[in-house]
Order: sequence, then C-alpha cells, then structure tokens
Amino acid sequence: MSAMTLQGKRIAFLAADGVEEVEYVQPREAVEKAGATVELVSLKAGSVQSFNHLDQSKPYDVDVTVADADAGGYDALVLPGGVANPDFLRTDPDAVRFVRAFFDAGKPVGVICHGPWTLIEADVVRGRRITSWPSLRTDLTNAGATWVDEPCVTDGGLVSSRKPDDLPAFCAKIVERFANPAG
Repeated sequence: MSAMTLQGKRIAFLAADGVEEVEYVQPREAVEKAGATVELVSLKAGSVQSFNHLDQSKPYDVDVTVADADAGGYDALVLPGGVANPDFLRTDPDAVRFVRAFFDAGKPVGVICHGPWTLIEADVVRGRRITSWPSLRTDLTNAGATWVDEPCVTDGGLVSSRKPDDLPAFCAKIVERFANPAG
C-alpha cells in the first residue's frame, strides 16, 4: 500500500496565544510530511506564543488572520489545544465563523485536548461522538455530544484526541482523513 499523500491540499491550523506547542508542531509536521501546504491562522498578525504545559515556549509566525482567512480556500482544519488558546478562539466571532464554515462545507477537522471548546461555541458537536481532555467532558455532553475516553475518535470528518500522549494516533488519523475526506 502506498503512503497517504496530501499533495495539493491546503490545511489551516487555527491557533492563538497559549497553544500547546507539541499539539501544533507534531500534527503540522505530519501533514507537511504527507505533502500538504500548511498555514497558521490566528486572531492577530505577527506571531502566536506557544506553551509547553504552563511554561512559555517558542513563538510561531502567523500566515493570515482569521478575519482575512477564507475557509473555502482550505481542504481541512486542525485545532490544537492548550488551555488559553481555545478560550481565546471561542470568544472571537471570526474564529467561530471560520470553524463553522468547515463543518458547513463537510470538510475534515482535527481537534485535540481543549480544542473542542471552539467547536462547542460553533455549535458543531451536537450528535457527534468525540473525545477531549477529560475536563471538557461535561461541556461537550451539555452541548449534545457523546464524550468517550479513547486516544483517537473519528466521527465522519471529525477526528478528535485527548492529549499529547495520543499524538501518534491523532497525526496518523488526520493524515488519513484529510487524504480521504469521504472515507
């Protein structure tokens, strides 16, 4: 069997200050290695400050602001976690609209850790099976999702994972799903 290819695919990573570095870097490397072009979309121009748990890590350059980004120009979306990152995103109307546009268009989305907070705000988890960092269980259940404690969960085009330890399974599954969105 040949390796999954994302050649010609454009993937958006939506993140803000407070993004968990490993949850941004490892999935980005996985989709780029598979041939995708990646753009970091954020709330403001400049850079996004990543964290390693609660310790400040490296900044990453933003390619486009979410206010200027068009979901129609991307094939898939990844929402890394971290506690502050999705909290900033879910309070930004442009970020919420951007996320919702991927679901409205039936495009695949990968989300990990605290990332589902933004999905809840976009009202796209109702009726879906999903996982996350355990503290989001009640939030997701109250939003109409079925929360499960598994390393990686796929529900249609939505791929979710719990934490950094799950990154190998998450990265493999997003590459697979992004390569074959209907699969």
